[in-house]
Amino acid sequence: MIDLSLYLVTDPVLCGERGVVEVVREAVAGGVSIVQLRDKTATDAQIVEQLIELSDVIAGRAALVVNDRLDAALDARARGARVDGVHLGQSDVSVQRARELLGPAAIIGLTANTAAHLDAVRALPAGTIDHLGVGVIRPTSTKPDHPETLGIEGFRAFAERSEFPCVAIGGVGIDDVDALRDAGAAGLAVVSALCAADDPRAAARAFRRRWRGAASIPRVLSIAGSDPSGGAGIQADLKSIGANGGYGMAAITALTVQNTQEVLAVHVPPADFLREQLDALADDIDIDAVKIGMLADAEVIRTVIAWLDDVHPPIVVVDPVMVATSGDRLLEADAEEALRDLLMRADLVTPNLLELAVLAGATVAADWSAAIVDAERLSADLGAAVLVKGGHLGGDQSPDAFVDAATATVQEFAGMRIDTDATHGTGCSLSSALATQRALGKEWPEAVTAAREWLRESLRAGTALQVGLGHGPIDHFAGLRARGGLDTSPTSDEVVTQWWEHIASTRANIDELPFIRALADGTLDRGAFIHYLEQDALYLSGYARVLADAARLAPTAAEQAFWANSAHGSIVGELELHAQWLTPGGGVSDETFSAAPSTTTTAYLDHLRSTAYAGDYAQLIAALLPCFWLYTDLGTRLGDGRFGEYARSPAHPYASWLHTYADESFAEATRQAIEYVASAAAASDAAGRGRMLRAFEASAQHELAFFAEPLEHDRSSIIRRASALSRSSSAREPKMA
Repeated sequence: MIDLSLYLVTDPVLCGERGVVEVVREAVAGGVSIVQLRDKTATDAQIVEQLIELSDVIAGRAALVVNDRLDAALDARARGARVDGVHLGQSDVSVQRARELLGPAAIIGLTANTAAHLDAVRALPAGTIDHLGVGVIRPTSTKPDHPETLGIEGFRAFAERSEFPCVAIGGVGIDDVDALRDAGAAGLAVVSALCAADDPRAAARAFRRRWRGAASIPRVLSIAGSDPSGGAGIQADLKSIGANGGYGMAAITALTVQNTQEVLAVHVPPADFLREQLDALADDIDIDAVKIGMLADAEVIRTVIAWLDDVHPPIVVVDPVMVATSGDRLLEADAEEALRDLLMRADLVTPNLLELAVLAGATVAADWSAAIVDAERLSADLGAAVLVKGGHLGGDQSPDAFVDAATATVQEFAGMRIDTDATHGTGCSLSSALATQRALGKEWPEAVTAAREWLRESLRAGTALQVGLGHGPIDHFAGLRARGGLDTSPTSDEVVTQWWEHIASTRANIDELPFIRALADGTLDRGAFIHYLEQDALYLSGYARVLADAARLAPTAAEQAFWANSAHGSIVGELELHAQWLTPGGGVSDETFSAAPSTTTTAYLDHLRSTAYAGDYAQLIAALLPCFWLYTDLGTRLGDGRFGEYARSPAHPYASWLHTYADESFAEATRQAIEYVASAAAASDAAGRGRMLRAFEASAQHELAFFAEPLEHDRSSIIRRASALSRSSSAREPKMA
């Protein structure tokens, strides 16, 4: 299957003094999957020479095609260059002839941008072309005679009609990636954004990450041996990859019998079985980085080399497991020779001081300066960067250094030695962390910084694991546990379900209140009803101010508007309804709020005000939610007759009020409030969700008390009046002698 995702079309003018070859070298290292040599001014002979040079530079890591020049492609192939195909325009040589001469495995693309072009392609024999170059998307100076631009939507319409993969071309920039991918592009043909980039490798890497999605997880493959104790090898690599933000995969080179104290036996499966593992992964998964660890013998190493040469993963980190801590050599001579060939294919090599000495052909460095000199020599020999590790030097310091002879870079990383014997698998863990950090898009020095910080954190926590009697493992996930905990995060829908169930008993108690039952069947004393409205008016006045606080704290304009509108509705809409009962004909006035607040009303408002004062937006809206949710739920069920059919009758004494409970606009506002609160809870950590739930539950309890209070107040008034009458009667009776 052809990877068309990032398609570089060369332009000698835009490449400038660097030249096309150097730009292609860097862009392919950054992840370009196919290179199209386009040079309108060059002769066929010059194109052939360029194809040969590009074939050597690309070395199979990307496909190489040439624009228009079929004869040049054939000549370059005849001279040993790997030229994978051609891209042809509508007026160029027949695509059928190109297929005939280049063979069935060649890549043949064709320019197309109209319905007529698509009809002509459909008339070709099956298998004639592999993809279409569709554009131009935007005006571009690299092809001034281009046809009318299609734009994103024009491309979408064409791609929807095409049964062939469509590559978007013409004026494509990185900000077009998401839209073109969503419009059905099989890939992006990029000219200026790569050829004119200050750093073509970084630009290509940015395009690749954007194509996969900004939130994509790097897919990192570990090729290493297995450690059943879980501290080193494949097991450590997978933990490291996961802890550093990647998705880990594994191809096992050897099975070991070991624990934290010793290695007792090693079994090496057949090398062809390892190749089958690797091929199965590469056939299905886009591998972003490879970490290579223990390779038991020369045959296994050569198998990995052959696979790397076929697949060319974009990042290769090799931890050369060659020398035991005791100083014993772990590989035979032929395996060491094969390993050196493997290291020539690495981007980064991570030897300890013992391994560095073997690879550099030197004695073990006695000091840090000598180690860096050895690393510089090795980097120059291999053409790869080297991370030299100073852990074996002894002393209080444990430095590392990133050395790249190609760029004359030596960057040192200081660090105090961590006093721990939990060091099993440290080298495995660091190298796989480096591969992952690099795959996240970081440059090597930045990746080294991040990986070292993670490793040192994990080393400090290792002893507490108390695994094994020997050198225990590091604690790969110590930092993640400390910062994120182990609690899972619910979805918004799960929050809604869990919270509603959490207050199930409160809701049931509200349903059974004499006030609610009497309100539903019309037997509620008018005095109790008026008392309820008086307290509710006082509540709404304070509630509106707290809603305004929520608007002030809201993180988005939409939420700000929602809570502000809710505050306005409480004052203008709901209070006007109250005034119709409390101060008929006079509207909302001071008389509407003339009642003294009950202790229940005061307690509820104090709860809301104190929550607002804390300044935690999520906690505040959780506290506000029951006033939406419980009222809407109650109103819906009253309106549905679930408390008795009389609640639906126009003859009901409180019919107009019951109608407001079931108002659809309020129900819609409730749905929106639930969504905002549930989303905030789902995005919060466990502690934040706990605070939100407690505020929500407290408000639900206040709602229960608020509904209960009118009849309790009414009973208290009756008792007080009866007591007063009793005292008055006693005063009029003659005293007994």
